[in-house]
Amino acid sequence: MQRCGHNFCRVCIDRVLDTQDESGVYSCPDCREEFQQWPALMRDFALCKIVKNFRQTDQHQEKITGIYCTYCVDSPVPAVRSCLHCEASLCDKHLRAHSKSPEHVLSDPSTSLEKRKCSVHKKILEYYCKEDAAFICVSCSLTGKHNGHKMESLDKVSGKKKKKLRNVLRKLITKREETEERVLSLEERRRKAQEKAAGEAERVTALCTDIRRRVDDLEKKVLSEISRQEKEESLSLSALIHQLEIKKDELSRKMRHIEELCNMTDPLTVLQEPDTRDLCDPEEEGGDEDTGGHDEQPHEGDDLDVAVISHTLHTLCDVISGIRSGIYVEGPTDILLDVTTAANNVLISKDLKTAFGTRKKLKHPETAERFQDYQVMSRRGFTSGRHYWDAGA
Repeated sequence: MQRCGHNFCRVCIDRVLDTQDESGVYSCPDCREEFQQWPALMRDFALCKIVKNFRQTDQHQEKITGIYCTYCVDSPVPAVRSCLHCEASLCDKHLRAHSKSPEHVLSDPSTSLEKRKCSVHKKILEYYCKEDAAFICVSCSLTGKHNGHKMESLDKVSGKKKKKLRNVLRKLITKREETEERVLSLEERRRKAQEKAAGEAERVTALCTDIRRRVDDLEKKVLSEISRQEKEESLSLSALIHQLEIKKDELSRKMRHIEELCNMTDPLTVLQEPDTRDLCDPEEEGGDEDTGGHDEQPHEGDDLDVAVISHTLHTLCDVISGIRSGIYVEGPTDILLDVTTAANNVLISKDLKTAFGTRKKLKHPETAERFQDYQVMSRRGFTSGRHYWDAGA
């Protein structure tokens, strides 16, 4: 409750005041009265008491459901027992004062007490007629149409049915335990499959990483060999080019001198010059014994030693061979047997991994086509390769 007297839910009014905190001015959502500071909130005890009583009444009504005492007329009180003789339901208080005589048969609370009495004699049903499969009273067994029939008390028939139900319950418990074991087995297989998939993924990742590393190393090695050969060839050709440039300059000088002699008009000057054979290329005149009278020429053919490069690249074949031998080399796997294909003299284990021969003719629950004698197929198919079974004695 605020100072202005209006009541609100504590959670709701706190939420409203939080939104007004940014503006610094607080106001009542009902009357819009403004407050300069966060208003002091007070509890309305009268309203709280009303709400508390209302909640208790609501919870009490929720609990009082089902069958009520026949004799509690002021307020509904849950019944704890029903009397078949009185055709009434009783609470704890009226049950203590109820008659304890044998004819007053008590049972669990029920709204259909009439169904527990004979429709002919209006007496309590106490026996079960085996011949007519009907529930009867004492009068039906003595003077009625069920006279002379085989009958048993309801307690005895109920005990027999309970015994059968307990046998069924034990079988169901056994099947449930087997199902739980099967679930655990499948969960274990799923876990192993996940672990195997993770291991295979890790192996493939490592294999591809190794492939990339080897190819990168091979690429660096081949490129380094090509660079080395190119550098050696370049140095060799550069030296030869330099020698030929020197020779070209010498020939140009001699050519200019000869041209000058050819342009002279004084015959004496021309004749006084040294022998022109000295101006000619010694290699052209007599030839060099070392070179055989020919200019040194660069070797012909490929400038790079492709054979060395190819030999280096051939290591890639070794890498590929290693990859082929390392990719998915399939080892022994868990191969499950197909029960629907097992012959009637073949017993399959629960985990579907082992087959046993037996002389007894089994009747499998499946109806698929079967082999006639000592054979069973796998659930898994193979597209290639050689596969075999290990057969035990």
